Amino acid sequence: MGYQQGLSGLSGASNDLDVIGNNIANANTVGFKQGQAQFADMYANSVATAVNNQIGIGSQMSEVQQQFGQGTITTTSQALDVAINGNGFFQMSANGATVYSRNGVFNLASNGTIVNAQGQTLMGYAANAQGIISSASTVPLVVPNSNLPPSATKNVSFAFNLNSQATVPTATPFSPTDSTTYNATSSINVNDSLGGTHAVNVYFVKQSTGSWEAYATTGTTNTPVTGTATGTAGDLGKVTFDSSGNLIPTPPATAIAPFAFSIPDAASNVAGAVQTMSMSFAGTTQYGATTGLVSSSQDGYSSSELAGFSVNTDGTLTGTYTNGKTQALGQIALATFANQNGLQNLGGNNFQQTQASGVAQVSVPGSTNHGSLQGGAVENSNVDLTNSLVDLITAQRNYQANAQTIKTQQAVDQTLINL
Repeated sequence: MGYQQGLSGLSGASNDLDVIGNNIANANTVGFKQGQAQFADMYANSVATAVNNQIGIGSQMSEVQQQFGQGTITTTSQALDVAINGNGFFQMSANGATVYSRNGVFNLASNGTIVNAQGQTLMGYAANAQGIISSASTVPLVVPNSNLPPSATKNVSFAFNLNSQATVPTATPFSPTDSTTYNATSSINVNDSLGGTHAVNVYFVKQSTGSWEAYATTGTTNTPVTGTATGTAGDLGKVTFDSSGNLIPTPPATAIAPFAFSIPDAASNVAGAVQTMSMSFAGTTQYGATTGLVSSSQDGYSSSELAGFSVNTDGTLTGTYTNGKTQALGQIALATFANQNGLQNLGGNNFQQTQASGVAQVSVPGSTNHGSLQGGAVENSNVDLTNSLVDLITAQRNYQANAQTIKTQQAVDQTLINL
């Protein structure tokens, strides 16, 4: 019997060495999860055998258990390197089959899809042309190489401080070409539906303390805008303040003046020759300080090319365009399992769902039981080389001890033969 126990011990120690050696070999493999050999004892089965004097017949390896502990995260200079911080796996499409991985080293294929070194496609949630993400189902993530289409300006806002101590202009009527007829002015470029730019100029004329008249023109020729609330071309209406210098009425969202103007070149605007937008003076104050522009903005933009992209902690792939705009291009999905150790290890940093693992629970990073992502980083192997080398010494000692069992049994047998 000693031979059988010794041989099973040698086999077990050899398997343990194989597992430890595999861990050491993958110490630098991105996303690798180390394994640990688990053993069980063996007994001969017999109905007549008494349970209190059974002698084991050796050991057997019951499983190689993956250790899914977090690996350290290292930053890189690659925008499509993504590390998982916490629970979850990337969902990958490989020739129609779905596999799962912790290796977040990705790059762009020629068709714009995000793939790994094996050519497997990263799955996630797609975004439409407006950057709105649909989480109905996962699809291969694609970085579009098309330009961001232009957007016509719909809203313009100016915030001024108008000096409460300013004098009422004596020169009348208001003229955009005569600076003595107004107290403050500023200009902003707005966009038409094809991304063309047109100047919109705004002017303030003091009527009395707490009351100002706003005007607007367009272009270098200072053409008065039309379609104003007052019905008078160029006149946006009164802007009034309370005794504390705050805009009336409050909230200032009601202080919005719609207006329209003619595009100089009708062919530059597919929507027609007239462009309509709204003007807001929210944030404008009347304090006893120098008159000046505080801020101005408009919501239109011209066509632009994709300049770069980044991955947010929630998996959103955000594109940055040459005009400074950003837009969601998609969102990486993560999959979790009820029993991670039930996954089948396919090699190549890939795992496959099995009945033992349970069905993949796919959701956005950061949601319940799903880890977050870190762009421009990778998760290193969770192999601890120091511990592995100590385990290697232990496994070697176990191998030698089991060999000694066989040697001792041989000596006993030789004694019996010599009698």
